[in-house]
Amino acid sequence: MIPLLSSFLAGLLFAIGLAVGGMTQPARVVGFLDVSGGAWDPSLGFVMAGAVASYGVALFFARRRERPVLAARFLLPTRQDLPPRLFVGAGLFGVGWAIAGFCPGPALAGAGAGVPQAWVFLPAMAAGMLLLQAWERRAVSRPSAPREEPRSGGRTPRTPQPGPPAPASTPATSTA
Repeated sequence: MIPLLSSFLAGLLFAIGLAVGGMTQPARVVGFLDVSGGAWDPSLGFVMAGAVASYGVALFFARRRERPVLAARFLLPTRQDLPPRLFVGAGLFGVGWAIAGFCPGPALAGAGAGVPQAWVFLPAMAAGMLLLQAWERRAVSRPSAPREEPRSGGRTPRTPQPGPPAPASTPATSTA
């Protein structure tokens, strides 16, 4: 129950910060992205800088702990590759953000604050998520063509990500 409550309180604090910073107003986001229109609004940059600074301080102290306060261990990402899908998704996210002036967090906070545009954005975002899931299911169900091995001078194959540790076994004796 305590982890659930702490997640709720963190989300509430995030939403309040977005509202206080004016990030639930699409005009602020669009104003920040409009660097050539003469009405540039740098406030989003200050909100981002404040978020990065407070995260940096929290990370500094968290790394000095052996374990988190409300969990048995830290859950840190292990993936290190940058697949093309990441860049496509980031580009689509940026285009949608520039057009609508919302990303998911501020849209949820804006809906809670009664911003009408957020109530239009949220169903459109949900529809996009459902379309992506349907597209991925369709892509997974199709048999894919066999991949060609890289030739000399080509890309090297990706190294598999480490999985869970293997079960402990009895040590083998050496006869050397």
